[in-house]
Amino acid sequence: MPHKIGFVVVSSSGHEDGFSARELMIHAPTVSGWRSPRFCQFPQEIVLQMVERCRIRKLQLLAHQYMIPSKVEFYISESLPEYFVPYQAERFRRLGYVSLCDNEKTGCKARELKSVYVDAVGQFLKLIFHENHVNKYNIYNQVALVAVNIIGDPADFGDESNITSREKLIDHYLGQHSSEDPALEGTCTGKSDYISPLDDLAFDMYQDPEVAQIIRKLDERKREAVQKERYDYAKKLKQAIADLQKVGERLGRYEVEKRCAVEKEDYDLAKEKKQQMEQFRNQVYEQLQLHSLVDAEPMRRPSDLPLQPLTHSASPRHKQQVPSLPPQEESAPESRFAEPFLQEKPPAHPPGPSQHSTADQSPPATDPHLKTHLQSVPYDERPLPATRKQPAAAALEPEKSDSDVSEAPKRGAAGEPEPLTEKALREASPAVDVLGESLVAGAYSKTWSYREDALLALYKQLMETPAGTPKEELKSMLRASIFLVRRAIRDIVTPVFQASLKLLKMIITQYIPKHKLSKLETAHCVERTIPVLLTRTGDSSARLRVIASNFIQEMALFKEVRSLQIIPSYLVQPLKANCSTHLAMSQMSLLARLLKDLGTGTTGFTIDNVMKFSVSALEHRVYEVRETAVRVILDMYKQHRAFILEYLPPDDSTTRKNVLYKTIFEGFAKIDGRPTDAEIRAQKKAATEEAEKRKKDEIKALQGQLAALKDIQAEAQGKEGPSLEVESQDTQEGKAAPPPAPEIPDNHYLDNLCIFCGERSESFTEEGLDLHYWKHCLMLTRCTHCKQVVEISSLTEHLLTECDKKDGFGKCYRCSEAILKEELPRHIKTKECNPAKPEKLANRCPLCHENFSPGEEAWKVHLMGPAGCTMNLRKTHVLHKVPAPLPAGRGTAVTKTGTSGSKVGSKIPTPKGLNKSSGRTYTKR
Repeated sequence: MPHKIGFVVVSSSGHEDGFSARELMIHAPTVSGWRSPRFCQFPQEIVLQMVERCRIRKLQLLAHQYMIPSKVEFYISESLPEYFVPYQAERFRRLGYVSLCDNEKTGCKARELKSVYVDAVGQFLKLIFHENHVNKYNIYNQVALVAVNIIGDPADFGDESNITSREKLIDHYLGQHSSEDPALEGTCTGKSDYISPLDDLAFDMYQDPEVAQIIRKLDERKREAVQKERYDYAKKLKQAIADLQKVGERLGRYEVEKRCAVEKEDYDLAKEKKQQMEQFRNQVYEQLQLHSLVDAEPMRRPSDLPLQPLTHSASPRHKQQVPSLPPQEESAPESRFAEPFLQEKPPAHPPGPSQHSTADQSPPATDPHLKTHLQSVPYDERPLPATRKQPAAAALEPEKSDSDVSEAPKRGAAGEPEPLTEKALREASPAVDVLGESLVAGAYSKTWSYREDALLALYKQLMETPAGTPKEELKSMLRASIFLVRRAIRDIVTPVFQASLKLLKMIITQYIPKHKLSKLETAHCVERTIPVLLTRTGDSSARLRVIASNFIQEMALFKEVRSLQIIPSYLVQPLKANCSTHLAMSQMSLLARLLKDLGTGTTGFTIDNVMKFSVSALEHRVYEVRETAVRVILDMYKQHRAFILEYLPPDDSTTRKNVLYKTIFEGFAKIDGRPTDAEIRAQKKAATEEAEKRKKDEIKALQGQLAALKDIQAEAQGKEGPSLEVESQDTQEGKAAPPPAPEIPDNHYLDNLCIFCGERSESFTEEGLDLHYWKHCLMLTRCTHCKQVVEISSLTEHLLTECDKKDGFGKCYRCSEAILKEELPRHIKTKECNPAKPEKLANRCPLCHENFSPGEEAWKVHLMGPAGCTMNLRKTHVLHKVPAPLPAGRGTAVTKTGTSGSKVGSKIPTPKGLNKSSGRTYTKR
């Protein structure tokens, strides 16, 4: 029968430090496997030598979640290749290849288990890894292999054809035809190529090593029991194996979680996981000893069982070191193995499907870190219990038939829980005095069914307590019951835990009101149980966490409990730095839910305790806790508005660098109906785009006007050119005096005119205008940093984008002006600047820092008028002159209709910038 073949790593093309190929020789949940060197050359290869020459039937590869090779090739050889043994003629023979998924669909959070069925004989196996799949996590272009598994059988009888012929000949003479007997399909005796699920790679990679060895030993015993036709014993072993697989998976998960905690240096969590493993393992081994499946001698812990390389096969053919198992006793009656090993109450907990599946008959599956191709079945996280109510005298009964055995569970047996130990008796003596030793012994029993029965019996006893019972006796019964409830709340078995919650609810809502006990008794019940219940909200089982959280929320809403205000005071206790992730998330979630149900005021929740808790939770390491804290703060702000701001830092740019506070303040803005920063930026961007568009439209219109002016000028030159020449000559020679109000011809309208301030002067020749722009124009100024002449209206934009020293300036978000970067922090901190208004509402003067009416003409009024800008220094040096009268149809606000009927304006808008160029001219930007 094919089984797991041990191997050693002969060679590899390279590996990253700490991830040697020799890691592949170990199969366990915590192994890291092999990784190629960083930025290696492809292909990479690994050579494995099996412990014996064998016939390989199945190969299994467990790929890494993101260091995934695109293809893996398989080669086999009978002996060492020639680069190990010189002059050796043997070479590797290619078997084929498999392609691996790029894992994009799972976000590189899953590992693929690939199974390949082959039929080849050899002792050396070579794996060749091709280029990796590219993803954002694999930054060094590596490939990796977590584990490899070889399944086959010894090849001691010649070549493959001889082996096949021999098997067929034996089957023929023995009359074994598996295809003719479907009842034997998939069984060890029915198919010679049957592969045990215990040899599958998934079994070892997700099972605790120690439990895996016990399972293999029990499986070997089960086969021997079947051969000896001890079917009841085989049934017992089958059930034990199924339950131990769940136990092994859970212990394996704990081991992985412990390893992750150690890597994160969270030693409190690692210690907690270690204690959970030891406690759970001890409970399981006690049950195994109770069923005589292992000896009562001390078991070896995983720390005492080092992981052994697969130099020896893990199949039943090779001996393993496992906790000692008692020898099979032929004389032992099989009636005590009649019931399943994990006996549940059939009505409440029907047995789930087996966790085994056939050996990779389905396509390979991927799973997040701890998922295999085997079907995952949910289960209650409970220790393996003893057979319920199994009489101790059953071992002395004669052997029963199969029919008697099948009826045994239906009849039941009157068993008694084990007596209390001396320690338990001292601890529970007050409860024993009130409730009796028998009931308390059941609550302390190692068998979960007895513990559950004890709580249900106590529930019935309290419900049937007559109304006239003395108060002192009622109080004593209540306090004894709460003692047992508190103990049962810590129970890891779900039915016992649920029974304790049922009993607690009945005591608070029925027992105390029925007998008219005081609020002190209700407070005693809540104060004794709520800390333990809160602890259970951090349980590793999601199901138990939900049950505990829902019950706390329900209990807080009981009218008997609500007025006490006890539960809110526990929920607003600061989160401890070393508390588990689940506990912190559950406490924060409970606070958010109860705050909506109860509100603040006389409920135990106040603005002060809720806000202090929530603000401290913003610093927690778990994202879900911080996110819930943000929701709580926003909910509080909806109700109390300004009072909430007292517990938060000021809303400034420094605070908003923290994403959480930025989210909170933007949430406040939405609640108040104010625009958020993002909306303000969007509005500014839209306004800027609109202004740019308007500016482009103005430039386009100006270009059209200039083109129309050129056409008019050209037309006028064609009609009146000679007379203009004569007039010009007469003027130059002084033969005729100028008229009192001479009209300026169209073609000379722009002569002697400053296009920025509108002043006209005969001195404004090319050089005169140059001097006017440089020293006297009230609309212009010189940049003190680069000496460039620019418009005052565009000075801020020049300093931020055009100036040679632009890198030294920053923009104030309040006044929108250019400030030297070394002065900008102080400028912003003092908040002394006059805030700027939006561009559509006002212009902003960079000289006097005042806001005034918008528009181009407003700039002239502000900079040139007597009541305008007080910081324009050119006003004190320039003599204001009255502009010469303009001809009809010309001027800053006059338009005239052209021949085509469209309005052609002569207004020349103020440019946004001015450059001094070669040739002593200024150009508009």
